Order: sequence, then C-alpha cells, then structure tokens
Amino acid sequence: RRSDLEQLPKLKLIATCSIGTDSIDVEAAHELGVIVCNQPGRTAKLVAEHAFALMLAVAKRLSYQTIELKHGNWGKMENLYLQGKTLGIVGTGDTGSEMARLGNAFGMRVVAWTYNPSKARGKRLGVTYMPLDQLLRESDVVSLHVRLSQESWHLIGQEELRMMKNGALLVNVARGEVVDTSALVDALNTGHLGGAGIDVFEEEPISKDAPILKCEQVVLTPHIADVTPEGVELLNEGLVNNVIGFLGGKPQNVVL
Repeated sequence: RRSDLEQLPKLKLIATCSIGTDSIDVEAAHELGVIVCNQPGRTAKLVAEHAFALMLAVAKRLSYQTIELKHGNWGKMENLYLQGKTLGIVGTGDTGSEMARLGNAFGMRVVAWTYNPSKARGKRLGVTYMPLDQLLRESDVVSLHVRLSQESWHLIGQEELRMMKNGALLVNVARGEVVDTSALVDALNTGHLGGAGIDVFEEEPISKDAPILKCEQVVLTPHIADVTPEGVELLNEGLVNNVIGFLGGKPQNVVL
C-alpha cells in the first residue's frame, strides 16, 4: 500500500519471488521512485501442469470418490472422458500457452480467448481464438490464466457461469478474484457445473467455513501450483538475478 511505501524512504527496489504483483501498489511505488521487478513466465510450465492435474482430478472425481470410500460408500458416479473434448483457455500468456500445449498433446480440441488475439499466435499455439461468450458455451473445460486487473476482476461471474455447458468444469490457477466465488458456489450446488479445480481464492488463506469447502465436486489446493523443489529454485534464482541486475544498474523485469 502507498501508506506502507511512504514509511520506507530509503526503499529503492521491490523484487518479488512471484509472477503476480497484485499485492503491490505498483503505481504508488513508481511515483515514489521504487522499482518493482517480478518474474514473468518463469514457472509457467509448473503452473500449467498443476492446472492440468486439477482438470484431470475433477474430471475423474478423485477427491469425491476418495472421500466416499473413506466413509464406506462404494460409489458409481460417472467420470468425464476428456480426450476429444473442448478445452477453453482464458488468457494465453506464458501459463495459458503451456496449458494449450498440454491440452493439444492430450488430444483435446483447444480454443482460447485473450485480450489481443491474432491468427499467427493462434496458429503457433494450436488454438482457435474466439469471443469469450462463445468459448464459454462451447467448452467442456474452462481454464483461467489471466492476470488480475480491473478488467479481469470477476471476469467469470454469474452470467458467464450460466453460459457454460451443463456439467462443464472450471479450473482456476490465475487469481481468486477473477471468479465471483459466490456465483461459482451456486453453480456447483445447483449442479449446473460438473466441478471445479481451484488453486487460488478471493480470501487467502481460505476460512474453514468458506462455502466452497462444502461443495462436493471440487478439488482445492492452497495456492501452491508452482511450489515444487524446481519451482522454488527457479523463483529464488530469478529473485537473485533481479537484485543483481538492479545493483548493476540494469534492472530487469520492471513492472510499470
């Protein structure tokens, strides 16, 4: 916050151990002469792999079936077969692009929406760009990969969830605020959505009485998509490189 930054008159650099900078008032930092450096795309492959795992786990009802068995119930709920189905990717930056590669390799039809689509980029990624409402209506799985901004806050709300196919799945590894959580809970509880895989939440840490914890067809992880030994090493290395660049008079990955 600006008020915090104003109490640090000697501060010259904020180097994040992350890709996102939504926890920092970047404009205030810039006005106060503080450089903010992040690590764009550094752990894209790790985050995309986690998103893909969430998609599979929800489609195969892994969490639900495990809980049922632990309670002594031998369930027969149908799973979702994903090969040949449509994967809709919202946001084709580094992580979304990697998710597209995984989806294509898995034999899914991959469609996408982004703020600045192009035919050349679509061809390179193996995706078909389309308007967001069309993507929501056609996709069996919608996977979110946009950064949090004023434009993307509650990008997926009640109306957008209603557009999605009955029984479709939602995956979110972007930021919790990209989705209207209350609307998502309603869509899950009414059975309109078939399930959701969520790694990010509007409130973090999530409270123990959060309504989404009571939803049956969800797979939830505590914002750990890139928390692996490889991910920690990559982010630590990126942080050090950003500091070295700044100290050498050549700041890199500067966020403005």
